[in-house]
Amino acid sequence: MKKMTVEERLTLTKFEVHSKPHITLDLQKCRRCDLKLCISSCPAGLYTLDESGEVKFTYEGCLECGACRIICPEGSISWSYPIGGFGVQYKFG
Repeated sequence: MKKMTVEERLTLTKFEVHSKPHITLDLQKCRRCDLKLCISSCPAGLYTLDESGEVKFTYEGCLECGACRIICPEGSISWSYPIGGFGVQYKFG
């Protein structure tokens, strides 16, 4: 049996999105951060920079690994698991 790549496994992942985000950013703290490690640490690529250099994110495809919260040197990311029944649902893995 062929071993599946991470990208192939992610296509089999289901997300039940709740209207209330389980991730929030303190943008004042984000603006002080020169490293912006959240952008490179998020395996789902949910963090980006806009044209003005401001961090933007979307929570809908979160893999719930918590890497962004752990790696943020400013402590600007508040992260919790989505309420029951919502969030990521892995089919394989």
